Amino acid sequence: MTTAIPLPVWWDDAADGGTNMAADEALAAEAERRGGLVVRLYAWTPAAVSLGAFQKIADARSIPAIADVPLVRRPSGGGAIVHGSDLTYAAAVPKAHPWGRVPQAFYDALHEAMVAALADRGIAARLHVAAGRPAADDGAFFCFDRRAAGDIVATPPNAAPAPQDPKIMGSAQRRPPGVVLQHGSLLLRASEAVGPVARHAGVLDLRPEIALDVRGLAGAWLERVARSCGCRVVWQTASFRREREAEVAQNAVRFRAEQWTARR
Repeated sequence: MTTAIPLPVWWDDAADGGTNMAADEALAAEAERRGGLVVRLYAWTPAAVSLGAFQKIADARSIPAIADVPLVRRPSGGGAIVHGSDLTYAAAVPKAHPWGRVPQAFYDALHEAMVAALADRGIAARLHVAAGRPAADDGAFFCFDRRAAGDIVATPPNAAPAPQDPKIMGSAQRRPPGVVLQHGSLLLRASEAVGPVARHAGVLDLRPEIALDVRGLAGAWLERVARSCGCRVVWQTASFRREREAEVAQNAVRFRAEQWTARR
C-alpha cells in the first residue's frame, strides 16, 4: 500500500503585512526544498491593504477609504485586498508538480475544494466562469470588485445564481524559477477598518445565521485539497514564522520599505 505524501500545514498567529509577506517568501523556498505542496494559514494585525505586484502606488494613495491603514505590496499579482477580516492562505508548490505547470490548475484545485467545504456547511458557492471578452471590472483596484475564471462567488439564500453574486475568495500567483507561490483570501466579513468603498461582504455577512467554525472549515478544505493530490494533511505544531524568525525578520525589512511598496 502506497503511503500518502505529507502535506505540511502551518497555522500562524497574526502579524503585520511585511512579516507575512516575508514568511510567504520563505514558504516558497520551503516548497522547493521539500519538493512538494506546503500551505500556511494566517491573519493580520493591524488591518492592512496588500497591493498586487503590478498595481500603482498612486492609485492606492488616491483612495481616501484606505488612507488610515498600512499598505504592503505582495510579490503575487491581482488586485488590492483589505486584510484583517479574512482568512489568508499561502500555498507553494514546485513547478515540476502537476499543479505547478499550469497556473489555472493550482487555482482550481484549491478553489474547488473550498466550494465543496462551504457547501457542506450550507453555503452555496461556485467557481466564476469567465465567458467571452474579459469583464470591464478586471482592472478594478480591489480584488473583490474583480471577477476572473476560478474565483469563488456566493449566492445569497433563497436566490438563484446571478452574475452579480458577491465574490468571497480570490487567489493570485507569483511564478519565480522552480516554484509557484499562490496567495489567496477567503473574505469572512466586511472590514470596519476602511471606508465603505473598500468594504466587501464576506461569508459571515451573507449568512449571519450560520455559526461558522473557521478553523473547522479550513481543516475540511485542506483535507479535500490533500485527497485531490494524493497527500495527507500534517498540521505543524510550531509557527512557521517563529521557526524561521531570523530569516523572516530580515526579509520583512524589505517588504516594509518604501522602495518596495512604491516600486510602481
